[in-house]
Amino acid sequence: MPDQPSIPTLGARAFVDRHIGPDETAIAEMLKVVGFDSLEALMDAAVPGRIRSSEVLSLPEAASEAEAAAELRALAGANVPGTSLIGLGYHGTITPPVIRRNVLEDPSWYTAYTPYQPEISQGRLEALLNFQTMVADLTGLPTANASLLDEGTAAAEAMTLARRAAPKANGPFVVDADALPQTIEVVRTRAEAMSIEVVVADLSDGLPDGDVCGVLVQYPGTSGRIVDPRAVIEATHERGALAVVASDLLALTLIEAPGTLGADVVVGSSQRFGVPLFYGGPHAGFMSVRAGLERHLPGRLVGVSVDASGRPAYRLSLQTREQHIRRDRATSNICTAQVLLAVTAAMYAVYHGPDGLRAIARGVHELAARTAASLQNAGFTVRTDTFFDTFEVAVPGRADEIVAAARAEEVHLRRVDADTVALSFGETADAATLRAIHTAFGVTPQAVEPARVLPEGLVRTTEYLTHEVFNTHRSETSMLRYLRRLSARDYALDRGMIPLGSCTMKLNATSEMEPISLPGFADLHPFAPAADAGGYARLVADLEGWLAEVTGYDRVSIQPNAGSQGELAGLLAIRGYHLANGDTHRDVCLIPSSAHGTNAASAVMAGMKVVVVKSAEDGSVDLDDLRAQVEAHASDLAAIMVTYPSTHGAYEDTITELCELVHSHGGQVYVDGANFNALLGHARPGKFGGDVSHLNLHKTFCIPHGGGGPGVGPVAVREHLAPYLPTHPMHPEADRRAGIGPISAAPYGSAGILPISWAYVRMMGAEGLTRATAVAVLAANYVAARLDEHFPVLYRGHNGLVAHECILDVRGISKETGVSVDDIAKRLIDYGFHAPTMSFPVAGTLMVEPTESEDLAELDRFCEAMIAIRAEITKVATGEWNAEANPLTGAPHTADAINQDLPYDLATAVFPNGFDPDKYWPPVNRIDQAYGDRNLVCSCPPPEAFA
Repeated sequence: MPDQPSIPTLGARAFVDRHIGPDETAIAEMLKVVGFDSLEALMDAAVPGRIRSSEVLSLPEAASEAEAAAELRALAGANVPGTSLIGLGYHGTITPPVIRRNVLEDPSWYTAYTPYQPEISQGRLEALLNFQTMVADLTGLPTANASLLDEGTAAAEAMTLARRAAPKANGPFVVDADALPQTIEVVRTRAEAMSIEVVVADLSDGLPDGDVCGVLVQYPGTSGRIVDPRAVIEATHERGALAVVASDLLALTLIEAPGTLGADVVVGSSQRFGVPLFYGGPHAGFMSVRAGLERHLPGRLVGVSVDASGRPAYRLSLQTREQHIRRDRATSNICTAQVLLAVTAAMYAVYHGPDGLRAIARGVHELAARTAASLQNAGFTVRTDTFFDTFEVAVPGRADEIVAAARAEEVHLRRVDADTVALSFGETADAATLRAIHTAFGVTPQAVEPARVLPEGLVRTTEYLTHEVFNTHRSETSMLRYLRRLSARDYALDRGMIPLGSCTMKLNATSEMEPISLPGFADLHPFAPAADAGGYARLVADLEGWLAEVTGYDRVSIQPNAGSQGELAGLLAIRGYHLANGDTHRDVCLIPSSAHGTNAASAVMAGMKVVVVKSAEDGSVDLDDLRAQVEAHASDLAAIMVTYPSTHGAYEDTITELCELVHSHGGQVYVDGANFNALLGHARPGKFGGDVSHLNLHKTFCIPHGGGGPGVGPVAVREHLAPYLPTHPMHPEADRRAGIGPISAAPYGSAGILPISWAYVRMMGAEGLTRATAVAVLAANYVAARLDEHFPVLYRGHNGLVAHECILDVRGISKETGVSVDDIAKRLIDYGFHAPTMSFPVAGTLMVEPTESEDLAELDRFCEAMIAIRAEITKVATGEWNAEANPLTGAPHTADAINQDLPYDLATAVFPNGFDPDKYWPPVNRIDQAYGDRNLVCSCPPPEAFA
């Protein structure tokens, strides 16, 4: 085996020593427990030699925090946001400073994880319930989900919802020709793989002839027109199909709700409710549905249940982890949301209230109407007679000239064609914007009273946002305290370790986070001229190149805005490759039984058939079964999806043999990058047999999880798959416009948070990234070594070591004592910890991933808590503690325990480690999950419910 790159000791002032928790002394102590004398020796033993990288990563030398910040300011300065009137679903908005500082820039919000442990997530769950209530009210439908990835993917999800919820409706999915162009293309990309016909039609003349499975209407349209959708909705219902309306939340404060007009499903984006443009994302898409469709909703749905004391409590309802349960029968591969952005949008509505939102909408509308009237009076023809904020102007042969003249005034207009310009107003447009527009058109501003341009029959009459939460927090003092109260109810990384396996909850450094608020990154429209996005172009090129280097692949696309979308993009690339080769019959995707649940759902969405490969007793892929499967499917094998290191947290020796087997039978190898934090700097999947991988930037590359989103899931491929990477018809690079189609609504997906990962790589450098991986693996093996005698480690890999995570087996303990994995998870809250991942990938287990960012004191605090809980379990086993009523079954304990007559010692229950002045107190007792599903309530309950 060739010499391996060394894992150096870096200077105390290097950023790597801020990022990595254990110092040299701690690392030496941990190595002694694990049984090695150096990090190099540990990694030599842990990672199979056949896949180890022999060369140092070719990355820029690590920059200091100050140097990286200066470089990022320069990149942001190379972007010219101006004032955007481009529209197309993206609008200038003002994030109230109290929300920007105390949500978007607050680690108590952005470092939290998906609320799978609801007892310690009540703050963000309430905030998401506000979001659902806001969307439901404004769209006029009873149930909304906790957000989707963007408007384009929400529309695509609505298409598949229509297919499954109206099974007797046949025919194509019809899309309004006046729909957002990027929405049309995302829908087409999804539909083509699933063999759904899409017909784009001008709906002003009604529906096309024949059967349809669903219809999508844009209201208001891309042109700005507000057309009454009722005739199309009625015609859709007559054919037994579902009517989907794509709409604008701010417009819906002035025009009638689609649900009131008969819509079955409403989708859109909440971006203009205080969420920066971010060059296209992250933004919270939304979906609401009529009664009877609740159980078809994709993604997350927050509901109201009760805790053990009978008090109302929030939790995720219904399809919380549908993909892990239903796998290839899942209705969607979406496993996250855009929580941080949904919270921002919801708090925008809380802060402004219904009257404030109405005033903002009227201001936007009146400015648009006055501008249209002034241009009309100056001799131009305004082609849009009814509109909210967008109208088109006829400028025969002058469109390019006028758009260029406006750009010179730092205002971006939209060129529709050579003879037409569109203007779309947002909250940031003002009198100066108006003057710039008139200069561009070559006319003098005139005070002209606008004609009425809101259609009289569609003026909103139904109430919205009547709940108390939207009518209370008018002052900044009140709003600040409300945000603080909610964040205090949650457990995030700012409180302590979140040892979730497969989730990689590592440090999200302040120096990485700060740049996303720079105006050059935050305020740029995704379809701004390429010449005004030079900073983003450089940042994206750097990051795609760096990710290609560290993965060993040839090309990377950062367009997918979640891991699930990266999976889909990778599988579509494989599908495109086979089709281009004439192998139309290759449609079988092999998936190990231990794989992430989204893998199977993504394969189905890519038009593939899932065939499961068994796992061996040690958790590895059963090679005998794999051989049988590749032989059986030699003629129709498309791919295998394999996670490496395995979902069981082990480096498997057989990965190269697996790749060779699949390749020899005509298939492609998809290496799921969810566990890349165990490989970075030590092995590269593009070199050891992978053809394609997606990466989770919100795991390995430090983008914070945000309470369940945002995420970024770039897809990396070898050269032969590069022609099949995601494209976008409005991509700033001409050679990325035509091809397989877009995965996300914006060309660069969630571009606004890419500076975080750029900063991480830039400040860590090759040596720092390599060292971080080694320390992550050391931390996992340290935890495994300390806890194995108390909770057996279920699987081990190469040389008996785990990778960056380990699975603790509770099944035998539960069988012997009756204490469940849930009891342990909830009891950990009393000890001041978020629980590890429960019952995945094996029921009755806990999967622990400590990451490289936790120092030795915190690792020991966790181990000691687990050991103490094991001693408590022994007390149950011996009869010292009552099996039905003890601190384990009663956990977690709220501060109200002092008022309760507990059948066990109060001090032991609430202070198991002795008095702690900084103790985290959960706001609710253990939540009754089944009650919430039996009694589905998914909007804000009345205040009386909490009396």
